[in-house]
Amino acid sequence: MDLKTLARHHHIPFKTPKFQPHCELSTFFIKSLSTPQTRIHARRDTRLITACSSRRREVISEEEPDIVSENAEKIKSFSRKTEGGTSRREEFVADQSIWNQIGEIVKFSGPATGLWICGPLMSLIDTAVIGRGSSLELAALGPGTVLCDNMSYVFMFLSIATSNMVATSLARRDKEEVQHQISILLFVGLTCGVFMFLFMRFLGAWALTGFAGVKNAHIVPAANKYVQIRAFAWPAVLVGWVAQSASLGMKDSWGPLKALVVASTVNIIGHIILCSYLGYGIAGAAWATMGSQVISAYMMIEALNNKGYNAFSIYAPSPSELKQIIILAAPVFLTISSKVAFYSLIIYFASSMGTVTVAAHQVLIQLYSMCVVWGEPLSQTAQSFMPELMYGVNRSLAKARMLLKSLVIIGALLGLVLGTIGTSIPFLLPGIFTSDPKVIQEMQKVLIPFFIALCVTPSTHSFEGTLLAGRDLKFISLTMTGCFCLGSLLLLLVSSRGYGLQGCWCALVGFQWARFFLALRRLLSPDGVLYSEDLTRFNLGELKAT
Repeated sequence: MDLKTLARHHHIPFKTPKFQPHCELSTFFIKSLSTPQTRIHARRDTRLITACSSRRREVISEEEPDIVSENAEKIKSFSRKTEGGTSRREEFVADQSIWNQIGEIVKFSGPATGLWICGPLMSLIDTAVIGRGSSLELAALGPGTVLCDNMSYVFMFLSIATSNMVATSLARRDKEEVQHQISILLFVGLTCGVFMFLFMRFLGAWALTGFAGVKNAHIVPAANKYVQIRAFAWPAVLVGWVAQSASLGMKDSWGPLKALVVASTVNIIGHIILCSYLGYGIAGAAWATMGSQVISAYMMIEALNNKGYNAFSIYAPSPSELKQIIILAAPVFLTISSKVAFYSLIIYFASSMGTVTVAAHQVLIQLYSMCVVWGEPLSQTAQSFMPELMYGVNRSLAKARMLLKSLVIIGALLGLVLGTIGTSIPFLLPGIFTSDPKVIQEMQKVLIPFFIALCVTPSTHSFEGTLLAGRDLKFISLTMTGCFCLGSLLLLLVSSRGYGLQGCWCALVGFQWARFFLALRRLLSPDGVLYSEDLTRFNLGELKAT
């Protein structure tokens, strides 16, 4: 029974569990107890109010027993929700000390780390297996992985849109709406996957030729063989991403993690059999990776079906639904596209420097990608917990700043660890990737900028995740585009002046540190999401409408 429908107006309806008025009244009386006279009046008024409140409860109990029953159920429901794991997890950002908070962040982001590692791990396995057999095929992996892996990150907007829309619908407890959104996003993912499959089949060789350049035309046939095989997995890859993000929106990270662990295991076994024993080389690596991606997508879909949703129900979105997806995903698409384009440009300029340089850069960029993803869970943590502190019911910008401090501490420590490990592998164990002494020598020339670029990345992820949580999407997209433009000019300058691979990696250092300082300056600004009391300028209304 809705309390607003009561016909009796001679008493105040008894509402639970909102106790804020009583808290305010108690605060008023405490402040007023400054003299003996006021203490006497306060005790008398308190007794009077208590008696009136008891009388109101008796009247309602006698005349409207269903109100008491309904409110009792609400109290029980509220208590159950407060005692649940989700509420306790949300409270850690507000009530614990910074070191306990850091421990909770590590526990929360730990399972998500595996989701980010598996993708680069597959490409790193390709690099390690192929590099031990042929420097030519190792060089061919450079442009091949750009088309197969780097371009896939352009479609990361599907993941962002899926997790956001599914989480919003779950908050409304509307299962039918969740199913509807999963269906239309699966359609978008499948459509994009089919488009990329056709693009690779008919225009893959042309794209590789333009990317590798005239000097490296001899690596195009091997790269095209790799691309053509992996093209079959494009529909499965993007559909799997949508299914994975839907599970993450449902607060389930273990289901997708299990699928990716199985896929990585299949990938490793496939490489051993097809490349090491059967000698299929780069083609065997492509078949192993493609098969593991298809298996991963199927397991993601089954994980959704096990939750009671039909992941095989796919239909096209209406124009208004497509507009909602675009409003949410367009700034993220621009940001990711700028980042991917810059990494691709580095490979492009490295490819113009000869086979040895391309092979050395392929090892370093795959190792770098493997290390960088360890910082992504910090961004995910910020996007999960910051919104409640920024513009939720229990809004507290001071607690949001404390959470960011914890994330930055973890990011700084993680950056030093990753930088040390990532630099040590090509310095101490270069034979894991190649036995060519020229390639090893070229790799070791770039270790200092490699370390400097890597150590700042996790903290940058923390900053950018906080900006995403505050929906400061316009700033992120504009700054990333600006960094891309300036970084591209710097790459062109160092390449034209003959600075070689070292110059390319110095440009990457500038790109990463520019992102770090721009995001930090924005967060420390009085107009930033962590200090401003006015969040309407970040277009929250449009995003909530999705």
